[in-house]
Amino acid sequence: MKDQLEKLTEDAFCEIEHVETIHDLNEKKASFLGKKSKLQEIMSKMKDLTAEARKELGLLANQFKIKVEEKIETKRKEIEDKAVLKKLEEEKIDVTLPGKKIKTGTLHPLMSIIEELEDAFIGMGYQIKEGPEVEEDLYNFEMLNLPKGHPAREMQDSFYINETTLLRTHTSPVQAHTLLEAKGKPVKIICPGKVYRRDADDATHSHQFMQCEGLVVGENVTMADLKGTLTHLAHTIFKDELEIRFRPSFFPFTEPSVEVDVQCFKCKGKGCSLCKGSGWIEILGAGMVHPNVLEMAGYDRNKYQGFAFGVGIERIAMLKYGIDDIRQFYINDERFLKQF
Repeated sequence: MKDQLEKLTEDAFCEIEHVETIHDLNEKKASFLGKKSKLQEIMSKMKDLTAEARKELGLLANQFKIKVEEKIETKRKEIEDKAVLKKLEEEKIDVTLPGKKIKTGTLHPLMSIIEELEDAFIGMGYQIKEGPEVEEDLYNFEMLNLPKGHPAREMQDSFYINETTLLRTHTSPVQAHTLLEAKGKPVKIICPGKVYRRDADDATHSHQFMQCEGLVVGENVTMADLKGTLTHLAHTIFKDELEIRFRPSFFPFTEPSVEVDVQCFKCKGKGCSLCKGSGWIEILGAGMVHPNVLEMAGYDRNKYQGFAFGVGIERIAMLKYGIDDIRQFYINDERFLKQF
């Protein structure tokens, strides 16, 4: 029996040493130490031995189990360590290789124009004001001297939610709210944002576009202040010492009202295809705030005056960047946007 156990120990050590996987190792463990192992075959003959021989065989069997289990655990650790090293080798990262370039976005051209305008006007002491895009008829029209039935409403009666609520057609309602909140005190604001009108969708029109309107109300505010402000605006946008000119016009919420042209920044007034040979490009509408608008907001029309203006952000961007189709701003074509 002793010789058999010594031979079995040698066989176990030899076979365990050549095992390469945990699965095979577990099978070897069952083969040498399990219920149907060779050890159990030897132990089954103990009943035929004397008491002293059984005691000796039991001691040898326990020593066999201990040695084989230690060998198995040593081999298990060796296999696991090899597996870890193999995995590390397979997943190794060469930190000396150049990294993958991460795509970074840029500002949308319309947002670039808005930020330029905001920077310019903040430098002149203006505040930035925002308001809801779903607006009441009261603030969108009536508080701006556009009562129900006024003919100037026709081109702006657009997207109504119900009888008294609509998508704002200009950012002027923000001015109405601001005047009411100011309670008769001076105001100096710009209000950029999206507006909505029932326009045809073509190269120069869209049912949704962006505006930046400005409003100044105070004592002794004159048309000269308006002209100086808009001259600074033109220089900010087009980065050049360009002249501007006023042409008489009509807006219900300003009196007098003007259309404002800027000297063509491409030909400097000589005439070219961009300005259609005139040397001038129309950029915005403006005027002195109508006394009725001031009175409805609680201002003394004999003490306070003001001016207002509104510029289309898409129009400025199209002129500045040479874009010929307003729809390019809204289709999210990366080939277009990457240019900016």
